[in-house]
Amino acid sequence: MSRALLIWRSAIWLLLLGAVLAPIAAFLAYGLFSVEEGQIIYDLSLKNYAEVFGDPVYRSVLSKTILIAAQVSGLCFVLGYVVALYIWRRGTLLKYTLIFIVAIPLMMSYVIKIYSMRGLLGHTGFLNQILIWLGLIDEPLSAFLFNLTAVRMTLVFALVPFCILTTFVGLERIPAATINAARDLGASSTRIFWKIILPLSLPSAIVGVMFTFVLSVGDFLAPELVGGVNGLTYGRLIFSQFGIAFNWPLGAALSLILMVISFAVIALAGWLSNPRWMRGGAV
Repeated sequence: MSRALLIWRSAIWLLLLGAVLAPIAAFLAYGLFSVEEGQIIYDLSLKNYAEVFGDPVYRSVLSKTILIAAQVSGLCFVLGYVVALYIWRRGTLLKYTLIFIVAIPLMMSYVIKIYSMRGLLGHTGFLNQILIWLGLIDEPLSAFLFNLTAVRMTLVFALVPFCILTTFVGLERIPAATINAARDLGASSTRIFWKIILPLSLPSAIVGVMFTFVLSVGDFLAPELVGGVNGLTYGRLIFSQFGIAFNWPLGAALSLILMVISFAVIALAGWLSNPRWMRGGAV
């Protein structure tokens, strides 16, 4: 390897590592500072972490947010897998057209998607109007907006394309010859699904679940715009510390705790998506 190429590669790696590690190091440093009378005190301490773990409010909000993210991820997994399986079984032209349609929302502004959900779930929104038209309710319901249910529905709507796309990629990688061989050996469609299709596509589906969990556990826009006063989540706590409260050290400590949780979920997803941990039975 030439000296110029070595320098070029080293510069690229230093740039990439700096772009990732520098913000983490800054947050780690700020998390050890404190704020007194609106001024940041640059004395190192674990005061912020002691406050986060010692305050039952922070622990309650964190556990509630993790539960919401798990529920959203579970719903996205089920919906994403069903939709991806349906698309995968269509003809070549139709299935790639459908995949393109699924990918379109990912190209849209996240704020636009949230406001579209507000229009859907609002007092005069489409959901209430269709329920009135069906005769299921007599007047619009306010239960669909400004609560945690609205937050869950909005996050599922915004994040389910990740599960659809990753699961579809896993389904596309299944060799057609394997399925055909199973049919030739007399395996039923149900047995083929449980013994071949699901085990081989599950690692990709797990990656989609990881995306949805990490994105939903730290989200603050959806709770802010559709959750209202009842939509307090961990992401909103972090946002308030950096914005309204101007307590950057506490916000940094909260962010680092969330980052550790996200890294743990990513590591778990990486282990679960490794086919070696699964033992598929014979067809």
